[in-house]
Amino acid sequence: MRETFLCPDCGHKFCRYRNPVPTVDIIIAYQGGIVLIERKNPPPGWALPGGFVDYGESLEAAAVREALEETSLEVELTGQFHTYSDPARDLRQHTISTVFTAIGRGRLKAGDDAGKAAVYTRENLPENIAFDHRQIISDYFAG
Repeated sequence: MRETFLCPDCGHKFCRYRNPVPTVDIIIAYQGGIVLIERKNPPPGWALPGGFVDYGESLEAAAVREALEETSLEVELTGQFHTYSDPARDLRQHTISTVFTAIGRGRLKAGDDAGKAAVYTRENLPENIAFDHRQIISDYFAG
């Protein structure tokens, strides 16, 4: 989406583009399940570890960084799972998430904007899952 504006000082015409924001999510295999974090910040609920890609950062580097920041786990990325782009997937803004699979190593401990971190299986997922992560997890287990 493009919006056109005029500079109030010089009258120069310029455009502002509104583009979706790139994010990553990580499905971390760990101790017989997958890691979810309970979010400290809105929207509330449990979620896959992940977050925004920093300028100048690759998707893979962002996934490794976010996993460490939110779970304290070192991860080995094992693949790119899928990309999710529904404009309504995050009510705060339009995001596009590239989801990676990974193997986690180390001691699981919540960090950064995670209140808790825990391991879940297909059979014991929490009720309150944020964003479109229930769909992502369902797709993963169906895979």
